[in-house]
Amino acid sequence: MAASKQLTGIVLAEPEPIQLDWSATALVIIDMQRDFMEPGGFGETLGNDVSRLATAVKPIASVLKAARDTGMLVVHTREGHLPDLSDAPPAKVERGAPSLRIGDPGPMGRILIRGEAGHDIIPELYPLKDEVVIDKPGKGAFYATELGDILKKYGVENLLVCGVTTEVCVNTTVREANDRGYRCVVLSDGCASYFPEFHEMGLKMIKAQGGIFGWVADSAAVLQAMKSETSHALAGAAK
Repeated sequence: MAASKQLTGIVLAEPEPIQLDWSATALVIIDMQRDFMEPGGFGETLGNDVSRLATAVKPIASVLKAARDTGMLVVHTREGHLPDLSDAPPAKVERGAPSLRIGDPGPMGRILIRGEAGHDIIPELYPLKDEVVIDKPGKGAFYATELGDILKKYGVENLLVCGVTTEVCVNTTVREANDRGYRCVVLSDGCASYFPEFHEMGLKMIKAQGGIFGWVADSAAVLQAMKSETSHALAGAAK
């Protein structure tokens, strides 16, 4: 128990500060993919201004570096489908009026198809070889994936969650995690939406009613909590 206490940090979050055991915490980066972040991808085919999502990149990169330095488990997710679309429900493929639908050829390969350039993660946040990459067919990272098993294997109890978009895949993943007993801290500046008002309300919904789905903190607060002597101890133990 004493060793565990030495690895904790207090994050100044809303609705209240939260103490996290870094050895039982994972950083989960949601869907920072070219298809959502760059011109010509699925996000733009829906009529969105993809440049709005760029604000999340630097805050995520700073926390990702700190997580790597401390030996924390890092999980990246990618939303996308098999080439034959067997895991893409027709209701999803046919929804709305995008200029290109899921599976259609685009400037970065077939839209939201695994293995295509657009499906991959942006270079600024690209996974290291030993980091976990979860390919998911839905909005939530737990649906039809091995994420739950991986978190149990590593003894994870807490999740630092960031990525895009705030109100869709981030919120869905946090709600799934909450139902499974995980304590989630969402990085307010490490998330983004095509719609600023959805970003704001998405964060409010997470921290409302005493943190009904989790906690919200900016990247600076998380980094400050990770700078404790105990996180250096974790880094030494990981070597």
